[in-house]
Amino acid sequence: MEGKEEDVKLGANKFSERQPIGTSAQTDKDYKEPPPAPLFEPGELHSWSFWRAGIAEFIATFLFLYITILTVMGYSRTTNKCASVGVQGIAWAFGGMIFALVYCTAGISGGHINPAVTFGLFLARKLSLTRAVFYIVMQCLGAICGAGVVKGFEKGLYENSGGGANVVNHGYTKGDGLGAEIIGTFVLVYTVFSATDAKRNARDSHVPILAPLPIGFAVFLVHLATIPITGTGINPARSLGAAIIYNKDHAWDDHWIFWVGPFIGAALAALYHQIVIRAIPFKSRA
Repeated sequence: MEGKEEDVKLGANKFSERQPIGTSAQTDKDYKEPPPAPLFEPGELHSWSFWRAGIAEFIATFLFLYITILTVMGYSRTTNKCASVGVQGIAWAFGGMIFALVYCTAGISGGHINPAVTFGLFLARKLSLTRAVFYIVMQCLGAICGAGVVKGFEKGLYENSGGGANVVNHGYTKGDGLGAEIIGTFVLVYTVFSATDAKRNARDSHVPILAPLPIGFAVFLVHLATIPITGTGINPARSLGAAIIYNKDHAWDDHWIFWVGPFIGAALAALYHQIVIRAIPFKSRA
């Protein structure tokens, strides 16, 4: 009996537990946390990949504003709203473009297309301050150019329908608008962190391929919820580009909300993911 018991004990861990379907061979023990990005990295300025990434962010944000603002203009043009794309169509345009553009640019720049996303990833030390500032500048320039092209195509309609500029709509307070932008951006940036998590990517081989889908879907859902409140910003570059090209007083009255709200939401998402979900500070002490 003692021999049999010993055989059972030896055989209990003789074969390792099977890896779940769809996962790679790397386990939590094998995984090594990537080092944080340096705050300043002057060497980046001499690398073509750095400038190429900025150009990719410019083009992506340009296309994002061009398609989405044109969709908003098309909705505004139609007198019979039932025959137009409707609010759902506008939400799909924003979410669908993010899905497509993140897929196209993720391997070049990371597919941020949003200063709030860049800010959140910077706080998590995923990129340097040099790159973060460069991305935000290029995103804003791309947004301005995208909105400008739309105005060039349909100047009269653009002027009469608000130019796609974000404002706090009637019936809502500035506090309502700020809260909507904070929570909406939190949803987006938290989804970005979850979809691009390095540890999850190492464990689940399908995650990097699917990452653009949940990010685009998060943008779609947030638009459905907050278009009635603010027209949905959650992207300071998108709000800035439309406001500059439209350039009417009421477009600037609440403009601060569309920078402060997204940046607070992005910071909260970064803190939640890094401290609560990933427990990075506690791991460094171990």
